[in-house]
Amino acid sequence: MQVHGYVCSSASSGLDLFTLVHGYHGSFSLRHWLQQSDWLPTLEVTLALDEESVKRVGDDTVGGPAVSRQLRIIRILMRDLLIGVNYLHSHGLAHTELRLENVHISPVDRHIKVGILGNAADFYEDGPNSNSLDNSMDRRQMMIAFDMRCVGFMMAKMVLRELMDPLIFARFKSFLIKGNDPSCLREFLLQTLSRNSSSGSVGLQILDRNWGAGWNLLSLLLATKPSERISCLDALRHPFLCGPRWRVVPSMDIIRWGLGSTAARISEEYIYSQPQRNRLAYFIELMEMLNPHSKPKNWLELLPGKWRLLYCTGRHIGLTLRQPSARVLIGDANLTISRASKSETSLSFASDVGFTVMVGHDWPHDKTGVVGKLEIDSVFRLTSGKRLYLKKEKTTEKFSFGESSNLDSLFQKQTGRKWRKAIPFKEFPSSLPVAKLVSGDIEVTMNLGDPLNQNVVTARNIIQEVRTQIPPEMFDLSKLVCGTYVDSRLLVLRGMNGSALLFTRSCFDEKM
Repeated sequence: MQVHGYVCSSASSGLDLFTLVHGYHGSFSLRHWLQQSDWLPTLEVTLALDEESVKRVGDDTVGGPAVSRQLRIIRILMRDLLIGVNYLHSHGLAHTELRLENVHISPVDRHIKVGILGNAADFYEDGPNSNSLDNSMDRRQMMIAFDMRCVGFMMAKMVLRELMDPLIFARFKSFLIKGNDPSCLREFLLQTLSRNSSSGSVGLQILDRNWGAGWNLLSLLLATKPSERISCLDALRHPFLCGPRWRVVPSMDIIRWGLGSTAARISEEYIYSQPQRNRLAYFIELMEMLNPHSKPKNWLELLPGKWRLLYCTGRHIGLTLRQPSARVLIGDANLTISRASKSETSLSFASDVGFTVMVGHDWPHDKTGVVGKLEIDSVFRLTSGKRLYLKKEKTTEKFSFGESSNLDSLFQKQTGRKWRKAIPFKEFPSSLPVAKLVSGDIEVTMNLGDPLNQNVVTARNIIQEVRTQIPPEMFDLSKLVCGTYVDSRLLVLRGMNGSALLFTRSCFDEKM
C-alpha cells in the first residue's frame, strides 16, 4: 500500500500535531541505480521511456547517441526531483538531507520520489503567524537555499559520474567551501575529468551543450551566497531542463553566459581559421555590448584574482614556417590582479607567461626542454571611460578601437532576427561605458633553468621569441587601455591597437 502526504490532529494543548506519512519504494536508491555498470539502459527500462513519456521534458524521441540519451534521463530525474522538493517547500518544510541515497524510483508510477523525511524541518519554529516573522523569513530562505545546494550536488553526481568517487567529490566540495565561485567549475574540472577518459567526459559534453546551459544551472544551484541560489520553480524553467520541443525565452544572464561559453569553447579548439576568428571577434563584441558591470566600483570588486588568457583578436605568430633563434613553446599566460584594500582604486597587475625552450633538432616531436617564466608587474589606476565607435570617415585618426569593417559586420548581424531581441539597443551605439586603465611603471623579470641561464645572448633571444608569440599587451602592460566586459568567470580587456584579450578566471592552483 502506497500512502503519501501528512496527517493533522489537534492536541489538548491547542497545538496541532503534524505527522508525515510516506511509503516504501524499494531497496534501491537512485545512487544504487547510477552505480550499476549498465545504468543507462537499465534506467531507461525502469522508467519505461517511450515517445509519450519523454514529452514531459520537451522531447519526442527515444534512443540516439549516448550523450543525448543520458541528457534525456537527467532531465527526467531532475524535473521529478525538483517537483518533489518544491512540494515540500510549498508546504513550509525543508528536507535538509537531500542526497542520492534518499531518492527512490516508484515502481507504481515510474517517478522519482523524495523520501527519508525524518529530518524534515518546519520553516517557522513558532508558527507562520508569530511576531518574529522577519526571523522566520530569514530561516525559510536559508533552509530553501540549503536544500537547493544539496540538489546541486545531486545534479553534479548525476551528470559527472566521476564525482561518485568519494575522493574526487571531497575535492569538488573543498573547491566550493574555499569560497571559489561555482561559475568557474568548468575551468576547475576540465583538466582532470578529460584526463581520466581517453574520449573525454560525457558529463562535460552534456554540460557544454546548448551554449553551456548545464554549467549555468549548476552554478546557480551551488551559488556561494544563499540569496543567489535558484528556486525550484525557476530551475524547472531553465533551458538545461527543457527539451528541444519547448520554446524557452532565455534571460539576459543566460544569453551572456551562452556567448561567453561559446567563445571559450571555440578558443579551446586552437584551429583559428578566418571564419573562427571572425566568429570569436563577433561574440566578444556582443559580450561587450551586454556587459552587466559598467561602473568602476563593480570592476574593483570583480577584477581581483587570477585570469588565464584564452584568446587575442590580434595577430597570432607560432613556430610554423619560421626559423627563430630560439625554439620556444608557450604554456599558460596568466594575469593576476590584486587590490591592496577596499578603499584603494589602484590595482596591481602581474602578467606571467610560462614557456619551454626546446633544445635540439627533434623539437617537432620532442617538446621537452628547459622551463622558464616571464613576469611583468605594473600598477594601474581604474577610472570610468567610454569606448568610441568611430565612423568610416574618421578612422584615419590616431586612436581607433577596431576596424570599421568589423563594426559594419557586427551592426548587420545585430539588426538581424536572431539577435534583435537580445541586444538592448535599437540602433548601433556611438559609444559604450568601459573601465579605463591608466598604468604606472613596469618591471620585467625572467626565470630560466640551467644551462640556458648562463648565456646572456640566449636569454635575450628567448625573450624576443616570447614577445613575438604572445600578445604585446601581455608583455607591455601599459598597452592595456580599458576593460570592456567582466563577470565572475570572464574578462575582456582592450589594447591600444584595438585588439581584445579574452580571459577566464583561473583555478589551476586548485589541484584535483
